[in-house]
Amino acid sequence: MQRLKGISSFIVMDIVKKAREHSDSIHFEIGEPDLKPNPKVELAAIKALQESKFGYTQSLGLQSLREKIAKHYSSTYGIDLDYKNIIITPGTSGAFLVAYSLTCDYNGSLGFSDPGYPCYKNISNLLYINPTKIEVFSNSNFQITKEHLNGLNLSALQISNPANPTGNIYDYSNLKELIEYCNKHSIAFISDELYHGLTYDTKVETALKFSKDVFVINGFSKYYLMPGFRVGWLIVPDNYIKKAEEIVQNIFISAPTISQYAALDAFDYSYLKSSKNIFKTRRDYLYNELSKLFKIPTLPSGAFYIWADISKYENNSQIFAQKLFSKTHVAVTPGIDFGTNQAEKYVRFAYTTNLENIKEGIKRIKKFLKDEYLSI
Repeated sequence: MQRLKGISSFIVMDIVKKAREHSDSIHFEIGEPDLKPNPKVELAAIKALQESKFGYTQSLGLQSLREKIAKHYSSTYGIDLDYKNIIITPGTSGAFLVAYSLTCDYNGSLGFSDPGYPCYKNISNLLYINPTKIEVFSNSNFQITKEHLNGLNLSALQISNPANPTGNIYDYSNLKELIEYCNKHSIAFISDELYHGLTYDTKVETALKFSKDVFVINGFSKYYLMPGFRVGWLIVPDNYIKKAEEIVQNIFISAPTISQYAALDAFDYSYLKSSKNIFKTRRDYLYNELSKLFKIPTLPSGAFYIWADISKYENNSQIFAQKLFSKTHVAVTPGIDFGTNQAEKYVRFAYTTNLENIKEGIKRIKKFLKDEYLSI
């Protein structure tokens, strides 16, 4: 089937499956937070179960949850947001599906960065949308700029801010210019803000700061430490609300009910701050240690990833990752999972495991490099 030919395996999930077969594996491969959500979330889920809240919610999601998210934008960003523009989705993957359906027609074109999150391409292909990879490098801190868009005939532009796999954050001025460019040229602007909250050195802005005619995607998997609950959200401009509701009604009916009730208690900012500080401590240690072994083009300011250049040891990132795991049971994700732009040069490390495991992983990597490449 033609539309399935462009869909490739999400390599990191294959690596996770293999790594979990070994009890001594060090998991640098998966972007799944290992920290637990605050206890209020669990209690809210239990309460919803005890109260037999098993039915569907309205398709756009619990009004109380949408109102709480709107309040979050007011307190965090100073954005006046109507809850009616917020749609609760089954994870951010569901939000991507709705956003792309709203903004790109058959054979339309969706632009996104390379390297970038692989599901952008795969969902595009599933919907008969042409994925347009925009190569980004360290000279722009892995940001798409308006200059990158010259000559491209895009239906929509998707950015990731903070980004996966590089951990970069879009500069205020660049984000503003990109949105203005897209509005001027009738290109829908989609901002994946899933890692908002997980920022360490640089302030991150929501795209809503610059325009209400943008599509913003976020969810509870990363910053809120709720990956398995599968709850995300999509913010759409006024004139897209009805059509978005129709799409959700037919594809999802609604996001998981118990999970929505649990998410009501996820906005414990004191707890979230303490969790973020744990990730920062891990980032600082891992970045410092990896910098002695690999070239790290930029200090990641957000998310929980480090994009490491391994080309001084190996010119094939998949072979490097396979060798490393085979000999050490340290799992990393090869760059080819994130595109084709210098993909063979890089691997991604996720600091979603505790500091003890990180230290053990570094110890094993050092021995591996010494034994395999006669280095360090």
